[in-house]
Formats: sequence, C-alpha cells, structure tokens
Amino acid sequence: MTQSDTPARKPTESELEILRALWSKGSATVREVFEVLSTEREIGYTTVLKTMQIMLDKGLVSRTEDGKAHIYAAAMREEDMQGQLLKDLSDKLFSGSPALLAMHALSLQPASDEEIQLIKALIERKRGA
Repeated sequence: MTQSDTPARKPTESELEILRALWSKGSATVREVFEVLSTEREIGYTTVLKTMQIMLDKGLVSRTEDGKAHIYAAAMREEDMQGQLLKDLSDKLFSGSPALLAMHALSLQPASDEEIQLIKALIERKRGA
C-alpha cells in the first residue's frame, strides 16, 4: 500500500457509517449518503455534508464533479480499511499477535459451522504459505 492509499487518520464511528454507505453504493452524492443514513437514525443533511468534507480533508474519501453534483467515493477498499483497523487493534490490545486476537474474538460469541470451516481453510492456507 502506498502512502497515497493510506488515510491520514483513522475514521470515527460516524465516518465509518458514511464509508459503509459508500462501499455499498460504490460512489454517491451527499444527498444519496444522507438518504441511506437517515433510514438508520435521525441525522441532518448538513451533518453528513460537513462530515464528508472533513473526510475529504483526512483522505478517507475522494470527490469528483459531475456537473453541479459532487460525487464521493471511499479512498480505500472496505477490505483494506478492515485490515488496517484490525492490525491497529491487534497491535494495541494483543501485542500484534493474530492468534490472541482470533482466540479472543472466537471466545466472545459462537461461530457458525460455515464460519469455522472458513477459519480452518484460512489456517491451512497459512500453513502452506
């Protein structure tokens, strides 16, 4: 990942909500993001607008113009952001140990049979690598 791919700062909870909306839509105007978020909770249009402007400054989103409309997109793929945030969490809470992180996560709530099979397949791939 190059420096330009890495957001300057980590997203807040509100910013993550906006990123989830952008990841699901691919790209969107402020109005479209507002419509998604307002179905989940009460939020003002200007709050969404201001937050997205801050996110642009932080490097979390990019913006292009389509006529008068500003189209926003997430600056990072969802999987990359998840990986970055999980690595930060692992470093802070589990001394960077993926095993400790995984064991703790699995002890919090039961995993389905399908999830357990996916975890086993990942472990096997890591053993072969």
